Amino acid sequence: MTAPMHETAADTEAPVEPVGDGGAVKVEGRSPGRIAWNRLKRDKLAVAGGAIVLVLILVAVFAPVISALTGQSPDERHEDLIDPLFSTPIGSLGGISGDHWLGVEPVSGRDILARIVYGARVSMLVGFLSAVVAVIAGTILGTLAGYFGGWLDALISRVMDMLLAFPQLLFIISLIAVMPNNLLGLTGTGVRLLVMILVIGFFGWPYIGRIVRGQVLSLREREYIEAARSLGAGRLYILRKELLPNLIAPITVYMTLMIPTNILTEAALSFLGVGVKPPTASWGSMLSDAVTYYETDPMYMIIPGVAIFITVLAFNLFGDGVRDALDPKGTR
Repeated sequence: MTAPMHETAADTEAPVEPVGDGGAVKVEGRSPGRIAWNRLKRDKLAVAGGAIVLVLILVAVFAPVISALTGQSPDERHEDLIDPLFSTPIGSLGGISGDHWLGVEPVSGRDILARIVYGARVSMLVGFLSAVVAVIAGTILGTLAGYFGGWLDALISRVMDMLLAFPQLLFIISLIAVMPNNLLGLTGTGVRLLVMILVIGFFGWPYIGRIVRGQVLSLREREYIEAARSLGAGRLYILRKELLPNLIAPITVYMTLMIPTNILTEAALSFLGVGVKPPTASWGSMLSDAVTYYETDPMYMIIPGVAIFITVLAFNLFGDGVRDALDPKGTR
């Protein structure tokens, strides 16, 4: 009894095929998911963004393989490739060569390509997992607030307002500064990653919670919900079978748009020196180190900056395409 998705006239036309000699036709129906997929495929920018996102995910997952193929390690130092007087790479464009495709870092001489590849792991890990934490918390609390209403809605709504007004970045900085080096079996960088994922997700759930609450407030008055109640369906059944399936589309859209924001937050924290610890590779920490050498070695700043730009742009293009595909009337 779930509500159907919005459909345009062009999308609802089902293809027909002749059957037999009598000229009869066979009508092929299409599910809402297939209709949304067809819309998404027609959006070239969204497809391009999705392809880049897929490549970035594969790069993050297979970072050790890529590093092995290039013959470079993210922590291996090549000080013989550094000018001892200026501490900058020998050669043009930051030391780009056949062995080092994107050049090497100043002072240490570490391979930038290997650092970029391993930095993608940190960005994707924090971006995805913190979005998952936010979606789970926001969906649960937003659904409870919208469906039950009353004092529970008022309490959850005030908590969301408080968290939205809270200085997230300052809180993460102060929290990481006092965290122990050992926590839940993790040490050093692992502790910082865990804290960033949990705190970014904690401060991100009100955004999802507000969207879910608004959707539930609208859906709970629909005819199919009233029909389920009249048939004796309990609250748990209505929440699980009637409301949650109709929340998948908006949740998916806002999750795809939340991931690039989380990636930027991680990069900002690493840039400020409270993200992952060196020598763990991070795009934000690479930008922070590049500030000193932006005049003598601009490639060291350009390469991680371009990596962040492409990643965030790809996720935003893909997220916009998913939003238009799942709710085409929402942008009109």
